[in-house]
Amino acid sequence: MAAVLAVAIGPSPLLPVYLVAAVPGVLLAVIDLRCLRLPDRLVGAVALLAGVPLALLRPERVGPAVLAAGTVLTAYAILVLLGGLGLGDLKLAAVLALILGFAGWPAVVVGVLTPHLINGPIALFLLVSGRRKELPFGPALLIGALLALTAA
Repeated sequence: MAAVLAVAIGPSPLLPVYLVAAVPGVLLAVIDLRCLRLPDRLVGAVALLAGVPLALLRPERVGPAVLAAGTVLTAYAILVLLGGLGLGDLKLAAVLALILGFAGWPAVVVGVLTPHLINGPIALFLLVSGRRKELPFGPALLIGALLALTAA
């Protein structure tokens, strides 16, 4: 992940921010795959480790980033109410939208749509094959954010 970010972002003051925030991101993915949980403390760590430095480095982007987070929070809250996602997914999606909001709206759109393109076929396969089990969404959210940052 570090190599992908380094190649995609290059020598930029933003690179260390993303690399430091990636550490709790990897932990979140592993925990969600094993336990179907996204601990609030780790989600908060991602928000603080990326959100605060990004706000200091790019203060002109704070408004769009907060708007992106609020928009995604609202959309994912609807999905939670419909029973498709958990509250951990909701919180992580909002934090990742905040981070992607500093990169611009195209990054937010890619970061929001990609996880569904990743987990959608898996969920369909599980449904068709009769294997009803919960599917962690956190890793797909994190991969989507990584792809969105590399594409931005």
